[in-house]
Amino acid sequence: MLKQKESFYSPKGLSCEIIEKISRYKEEPKWMLEKRLEGFEIFKKMPLPNFGPDLSKIDFDNVCYFKPFLKTPVSSWEEVPSEIKQIYEKLELPEFEKRFLAGLVSQYESQIFYESLKRSFEKEGVIFCSTDEALRKYPQILKKYFMTDCVPLNDNKFAALHAAVWSGGSFIYVPKGVKVKSPLQSYFYIGSEGFGQFEHTLIVAEKNSSLTYIEGCTAPRYHNQSLHSAVVEIFAKEGATVNYITIQNWAENIYNLNTKRALVEKDAKVNWLTVSLGSAVSMVYPSSILLGENAKSSYKGFSIASRGEIKDTGARMLHKAKNTSSEISSRSLSLNGGKNTFRGVIKIDKEAKGAKAHMRCESLILDKDSASQAIPRLDIENPDCRVTHEAIAGKLEEEQLFYLFSRGLSEKEAEALLIHGFIEPIVEKLPIEYALELDRLIDLKLKDEREHTLSISNL
Repeated sequence: MLKQKESFYSPKGLSCEIIEKISRYKEEPKWMLEKRLEGFEIFKKMPLPNFGPDLSKIDFDNVCYFKPFLKTPVSSWEEVPSEIKQIYEKLELPEFEKRFLAGLVSQYESQIFYESLKRSFEKEGVIFCSTDEALRKYPQILKKYFMTDCVPLNDNKFAALHAAVWSGGSFIYVPKGVKVKSPLQSYFYIGSEGFGQFEHTLIVAEKNSSLTYIEGCTAPRYHNQSLHSAVVEIFAKEGATVNYITIQNWAENIYNLNTKRALVEKDAKVNWLTVSLGSAVSMVYPSSILLGENAKSSYKGFSIASRGEIKDTGARMLHKAKNTSSEISSRSLSLNGGKNTFRGVIKIDKEAKGAKAHMRCESLILDKDSASQAIPRLDIENPDCRVTHEAIAGKLEEEQLFYLFSRGLSEKEAEALLIHGFIEPIVEKLPIEYALELDRLIDLKLKDEREHTLSISNL
């Protein structure tokens, strides 16, 4: 039988006492409590970001920072409480796990409640579990990698807050030379309003290993704001390949403010793919620091902003070694008053002789109330490099629409077809099962926006 600990639900607001209770509830080592308290002190002193959307409406004193669920994760869906199981069955995760995945970790509110890994990968030494469990089983690994060299505590205000109250998330360790051929997936769900979710994902890919990791995030609609502030740290050792895919489908009350970064060593490769749907505000800029010669990284992103949604997204590539290469490619769709901003940074250090980098941003704006802007930044300290940038913004082509009308398509069918064509370069990089699901989510989003427009016009 599954056992639950004595419940501890943190009251709204944050203090040293609450942080100590969280750490005690989790039975953490002393050094982690010290790191949490240090993060809290940094958080209190650091200002909000001086760029991007207005975040002054976030009421940190009106957020519940910790809401535990189960004492330890289970590895059988039969052991998951029925009310939670029903949610994940609607998302078809149990079926996805059986058919496509090498492993699955699922989180509700503050804690992982389910985790599994196929035995064939366990035998090869692959570790895939909650970060909380990794802290208990592999404390020295966590002490070495957790918010040290990749994302330090003082990286930004929300990273510091994360350090203070983090809970859940996934830990992945892939030994030297091991290729995990099927995707590993985590799913994060916020089920309460006025709640903060702070999962921590830590990936260590040893020399010449490879993996694909997919994270999904969602939440139901509520009136009160909720806060999602995750941290992702990736360590890609020499010759390793890490593919990191994010599909977020947040409700409109979520502030989505994450810090994601990879340290990429010699001949290693990290590929980011991000799809952002929903949320009141999103500020997410996956970053790769190319530390070793011939290190490579790419970012492909797509976001939809509608009805008061603000998407401030992009990527950062820092070249610190010879012959490194990077590519940033972003596509966005703005409609019904939504606002998209792309921020891309390419930095070529003095040591990065022979570096190559390309940045491209494409925006589709469907009406006069919506907006999109591109803010690229190129910082080049070594002239022996090749860096290019391009930005394109526009509307649906009248000629293309007319052609589709002439073929018998309705206006909404024609628009949907052109929008799907616009995002195809992103969708085609997904495993086929996820590409089909993303197409469905986008169709639902467009239908919802059309119905909203009709309801307004009928007033």
